[in-house]
Amino acid sequence: MTGNMDVVVIGGGYAGALAANRLTRRDDVTVTLVNPRSTFVERVRLHQVVGGSHAAVVDYREILGERVRLVVDTAARIDAPGRSVTLASGGTVGYDYLIYAVGSGSADPRVPGAAEFAYPIATLEEAQRLTTVVGAAPATAAVTVVGAGSTGIETAAELGEQGRRVTLVCGGALGPYLHPRVRRLIAKRLAKLGVTVLEGPDTKVTAVTRETVQLSGGRTLPSTVTIWTAGFGVPDLATRSGLSTDALGRLLTDETLTSMDDVRIVAAGDSAAPSDLPLRMSCQTARPLGAHAADTVLARIAGAQPEVINVGFFGQCIALGRRAATVQIASKDDTANRYSIGGRLGAGIKERACKGVVRDLADEARKPGSFTWGFKDDKRRQLVRAKRGEVAAHR
Repeated sequence: MTGNMDVVVIGGGYAGALAANRLTRRDDVTVTLVNPRSTFVERVRLHQVVGGSHAAVVDYREILGERVRLVVDTAARIDAPGRSVTLASGGTVGYDYLIYAVGSGSADPRVPGAAEFAYPIATLEEAQRLTTVVGAAPATAAVTVVGAGSTGIETAAELGEQGRRVTLVCGGALGPYLHPRVRRLIAKRLAKLGVTVLEGPDTKVTAVTRETVQLSGGRTLPSTVTIWTAGFGVPDLATRSGLSTDALGRLLTDETLTSMDDVRIVAAGDSAAPSDLPLRMSCQTARPLGAHAADTVLARIAGAQPEVINVGFFGQCIALGRRAATVQIASKDDTANRYSIGGRLGAGIKERACKGVVRDLADEARKPGSFTWGFKDDKRRQLVRAKRGEVAAHR
């Protein structure tokens, strides 16, 4: 292709920001990043916002390349045939290629009273609101954290370390991703912080009121502040725009991250569902997917065939207060094993990882194309082939 190419990136999170920077490798590409906020949000630190130990925001001028134009607005609709994005403000932005990186947020809890009386924590605004609510509650007030994934565990530990009376309601197993041995280690640390952990089949939340949390086993917990961390959802922009999505609303793509509907739309991050086999939602996944999405667009502009994704994992870092963390080690296909790193060493690794993801964005801004990822998952190709076989068998 010849002439200047306009590429719009929707969403300025870990995937979108890295993709926008990487696109500037070509001088003939004009990059526009559409994001509802004027600052970058470190989502991995939102539990620290609630605890008051970190603001979790970075000025985009520190992490975006000079050639990336930031438009502070919300994408309301994608007009794929017309190659334009309608903004909430009423304006439109045209594109030759689009990278869809809208991220994820709180899922609809679908539990009576949860929407009215529980506080989600998936966005900066939600975390900031919760900070005020927790701060206004008496020090002895009962705080209930619903959901025992990494966000729930980290939030419970952050508040427990401050002396808050915290109950973590798992609705099943504590840290479902974790290896049983590592799960036990985390449970011990939470107990040391004074956090009461309720797990098992009788701990599913059935209702939330202003002052209580009701469980499936019949137990009613007093709760002055109820924090909801159970589940994530994605914005419905792709669905509203008539694009093909999975059941959760993530954009369906092939293994190059290209939309199944339009070769000029590429997805990255939490909102992408390559081969209807989406990778785990995390910043660990978002950055390589953001880089790959940019590489796919650049390959198409150059008239080359994009490569398929190959993203592996190292595990999961879980903060357990400010002085400890657990690093769950995993195989490259994201299967947790019995090995972990804990205590202050784990806390140091966790903090370096949090700072490292921001540093990667800044480095990519200064030197587009510099970001690389060493973890590869060769087993994914087997899963994709099996998936295609299942689809073919049902036709």
